[in-house]
Amino acid sequence: PGLLSIEMSLMSRTTMTTTTTPSSSSSTIAKRIRSCSSSSSNKSDGGCFETHRSRRHRFRQHHHRHHHPTADRGETRLGVRTKASSSSPSSPKPNPNQMLIYVPPHPLLKHWLAVARNAASPSALFRSAMAEIGKILLYELSRDWLETYEAQVQGPLAVANVEVVDPTKPISIVPILRAGLTLVEKAHEVLPTTKTYHLGYARDEKTLEATKYLDKLPKAGFSKEDKVLISDPMLATGGTIVRAVRDVLDKGADVKNVRVMCCVAAPPALTKLSETFPGLVVYAAMIDENVTEEGFILPGLGDAGDRAFGTTDD
Repeated sequence: PGLLSIEMSLMSRTTMTTTTTPSSSSSTIAKRIRSCSSSSSNKSDGGCFETHRSRRHRFRQHHHRHHHPTADRGETRLGVRTKASSSSPSSPKPNPNQMLIYVPPHPLLKHWLAVARNAASPSALFRSAMAEIGKILLYELSRDWLETYEAQVQGPLAVANVEVVDPTKPISIVPILRAGLTLVEKAHEVLPTTKTYHLGYARDEKTLEATKYLDKLPKAGFSKEDKVLISDPMLATGGTIVRAVRDVLDKGADVKNVRVMCCVAAPPALTKLSETFPGLVVYAAMIDENVTEEGFILPGLGDAGDRAFGTTDD
């Protein structure tokens, strides 16, 4: 019990496995790189979490459907003519006892992370870099998450068969104030429809415990079908993000429809999340190994909120 295993599945079939116990600090994590066969890379144990750096992960859902020549002509919605689609083969389901962490290997993600890590980056540039990181992560996390329907639109020359994101099912975005706002600054450029709810927590600098000071989650709560995205740039000790996920679930959301987006994550936070919320999915630009006694990730980004909003000297 408490054993933590991170499997980073690479295109080269190389796996990095990290093991620790709840009492272990991030500085005592034992790492080893080993080659693995395709069979061993698919192994999943209850209570562990798996980190994929390949965009071709095995839980990707298939959105490509084939039109049936005799399909019902459907109805007109928002200027497009919808059509009933034929049934598609069922997709593999994620292990409900395993938390997944995706680290997309996008070169632009690495570029903007470098800008954000640079202490010489002024506040405006840092905030812009965080917004770009969030935009790329939004593209990645939404590729198998958005619900779509097939339709027909009248093009300039002919009728075209299209696939459209369902505007009646918006993504509920929950940024954790205040730094969480930076990653979702360009969400409206990526996602066709969204709703935004805010959560605010203050972290005690001595105990590192999070205390909630703002809760703007929907009063009516979430349904089990609602898709909820929680944004927090830094997952260090895990106190704040665990509270946030718990608050969202207490409002009725289903953990399988909740995703967490961060810039940098560390093993202590990922350990707490994996032990508390099996089935959760996390997207990160990078995983850093160390966390200081003060609760800061090394090398990390420093205080993302202060750097983004120009209050580093206050």
